Amino acid sequence: MPPPTDASQPRLATGCRWGGTEENRMILYPEGAMKLMGTGRQVLERCDGQRTFGEILSELQKEFDKTDPEKIRADIGMFLEQLQRKRIVDY
Repeated sequence: MPPPTDASQPRLATGCRWGGTEENRMILYPEGAMKLMGTGRQVLERCDGQRTFGEILSELQKEFDKTDPEKIRADIGMFLEQLQRKRIVDY
C-alpha cells in the first residue's frame, strides 16, 4: 500500500468508529478494538476526512517543534500506512 500524499484526506474506514470513554478512547473495527494513546491518538483524531495529510503534518510539526519535520512525516506516514493495511484508515 502506498503512503499517503500531502493531498490525501485520511479518515476512519467504513465499519470503524471511536469507542470507550474520553480518557480511554479506542478504535472499534470489525476484527476487534485498538486502544490509542499519545501521538497515535493525536494523529487519528485529526483523520476526519476533511484535513489533508499535509495539514495534519503541519499541525503536528507545530506541536512537536523540537522534532525533525522529516521524522514526523516518515513516522506518521508509516503509522497511517499500517492502519490502512489493517483496514482501519482510508485515504
